[in-house]
This record gives sequence, C-alpha cells and structure tokens, in this order.
Amino acid sequence: MGKLEKKIAGDLKESIKTKDQIKTSTLRMIIAAMQNLVIEKQVKGLEDGDVLKIISKQVKQHLDSIESFKKAERQELVEKETKELDILKSYLPEQLGQEKIEEIVKKVISETGASSKADFGKVMKQAMQEVKGQADGKTVSAAVQKLLP
Repeated sequence: MGKLEKKIAGDLKESIKTKDQIKTSTLRMIIAAMQNLVIEKQVKGLEDGDVLKIISKQVKQHLDSIESFKKAERQELVEKETKELDILKSYLPEQLGQEKIEEIVKKVISETGASSKADFGKVMKQAMQEVKGQADGKTVSAAVQKLLP
C-alpha cells in the first residue's frame, strides 16, 4: 500500500466522521477504482503512480461532465462536480506551468533527435513519462505540436 493509498483511506475515515458527504462519496469512488485495478492487475497493493493515473482519469471525467452539464444548464450538477473535482485535484501533485512543460518538451525533442511532426508519438511518450501526472496530456500535446518543426 503506497503513501497516497493510505492518505486516501485516512481521509475517508475523517470525512465519514465529519459527515462530509461529497468528500466521502468522492473518496469512495477513488477507492472503488483502486480496488478494481488491484483485481485487474492481480496484485496486493498499488503504487502511487497507479493511484495518480486513477485520479487523473477521474479528473478528466469530471471535467467532461462539468462541460456537459454546463451545456445542459444543470447548475446544481456543475457545482457538485466542481466540488468533487477540487477534492480529486488535492491528491494530484502540483501542476507544472506552461513554461516548464515547454522546457521539458524541448529537452525531450533534443534527446530523441525529433525533427518533424512524424516523431510526435515518440516525443509525447517520453514527455509524458517526464511530467508524471504533473501536467494534462492535452497541454503536453499542444506544447509538442507547437515546438516540433
């Protein structure tokens, strides 16, 4: 059991005690996704990297939901999803700024010797390993497209 998994379990206990329903349901959702991955991978516990991937996926789903609810003018659901999103983001590492992402992408481009848009996949793969959950894939992709000749 990784540090992040323990922190989430401890926070769940705390949210149950304080009767914070939104936080409790959000943490239960994360724990359910973690248990599904444990079963899928057939391992005893998850590493923090796996938990971060789960949380990142949940963040992406919440962002999509918020967008859909705004289009449907369902403000109460937008507010609920936004609160859950804030809770999820609190477990992610601090996100990198645009300048830092571009700096990493430039370094990866020079390391891989990428010279055209055809090398996009190779650059993206290594860049995403470098940022390790500290940046959204869309942001990294935009930086790679901008910086590849």
